[in-house]
Amino acid sequence: MRNILVLTRREIASYFVSPVAYVVIGLFLVLSGAFFALGDFYPGAPAQMRSIFDVMMVILIFILPLLTMRSLAEEFRSGTIETLMTAPVTDVEVVVGKFLGCWLVYLAMLAPTLVYVVLLAAFGQPDYGPIAAGYLGLALLGAFYIAVGIFASSMSQSQVLAAIVAVVTLALLGILAPWIAAAVPSFWRHILQQAAVRSHYTDFSQGVVDLVHVLYFVALTLYVLFLAVKIVESRRWR
Repeated sequence: MRNILVLTRREIASYFVSPVAYVVIGLFLVLSGAFFALGDFYPGAPAQMRSIFDVMMVILIFILPLLTMRSLAEEFRSGTIETLMTAPVTDVEVVVGKFLGCWLVYLAMLAPTLVYVVLLAAFGQPDYGPIAAGYLGLALLGAFYIAVGIFASSMSQSQVLAAIVAVVTLALLGILAPWIAAAVPSFWRHILQQAAVRSHYTDFSQGVVDLVHVLYFVALTLYVLFLAVKIVESRRWR
């Protein structure tokens, strides 16, 4: 656990010594603020955040790979992975440390959006239960997206290629899966519908916390991180 904490702190620090985190966070806040103003914060609108929670599922497909693309790809490209691998840490600790560092940066990126709740409270009477459920959904969704991004980063020395692979994978799962499901036989349609991110995330944005959906995100996140560990292990012995 101590090694994971050290690696997590190292990962967080690495984001803020370069402009990447600042640019990504700034871009995210601009986009989310614009969609909040257009979808949830206008005269006569109900005091809720359903629209912004829904659209964040799509925004994060393009934002989070920008955070994760350098996590392992840069280590492999620069050769610093060799130093890291010779340290008394395991491959699991490396991947988990990378994941936690990026996830905590993501949560810090979400924190300023709490001002939306303050604005809703100032001009209306929001129901805080659905809002809390929405943020829980965003935390779980972000964990899964970050795991996919780290997995993509583990497969290449190119940050750009890692970002593209992550975006395409997340777009397939988050946006295109329902359309693909409609074009395949019924057996595969059911599988694709159950695998689609939207079908498990939408309830959170509507204020419903279902244990099945929580387990879906937790299980997928752990499985993708397991795959990333296996990729790192294979690269260690090349």
